[in-house]
Amino acid sequence: MSHTEPSLGDHITLKELAHALSHGLSPIVEVESMDGIYTVRFHHAEGVSTLSDHEGKTRTFMGTGEIQDLLGDLGLTHGVLTWADQCGDEMIGVPGHALTPDEMLTYGTRISFR
Repeated sequence: MSHTEPSLGDHITLKELAHALSHGLSPIVEVESMDGIYTVRFHHAEGVSTLSDHEGKTRTFMGTGEIQDLLGDLGLTHGVLTWADQCGDEMIGVPGHALTPDEMLTYGTRISFR
């Protein structure tokens, strides 16, 4: 990203994303599944930005098709599908530990946008 590009915040709109991409942003795209509802996060040098609407509310999707179309149209080609599921089973006493963000990206499933 060029040094003249404004800082990216915790939330980013599609328009801001398109602008940042045209100025060299090359994020790792994370599509997180939460019981059938999906959100999109962009991991970049300044941190993590969540795809949001113009009011700053996190955009949610009911499937990956719309996400693939939106991001593919911006020139992004792939991302990582992660899950925000429970990490243990309290019903039978199976302990677990929550995955770190890095582990989620490492063990997620690579998906294509085009």
